[in-house]
Amino acid sequence: MAKLRVKWVKSAIGYPKDQKATIKALGLRKMQQTVEHNDQPAVRGMIHKVKHLVQVEETVSETL
Repeated sequence: MAKLRVKWVKSAIGYPKDQKATIKALGLRKMQQTVEHNDQPAVRGMIHKVKHLVQVEETVSETL
């Protein structure tokens, strides 16, 4: 299954509270922090909402 690597690269100061809550819901707590999520429609929707604040990279997990 593909995974998405999400990195918080721009401050959420000055943006609406719902966008700050989305950053928190993605599991990001500090700037420059990176988290991995499974590629699901709900996660894609959250990323789309804050695409101007994060950097996204798609990775492929190897299954043995």
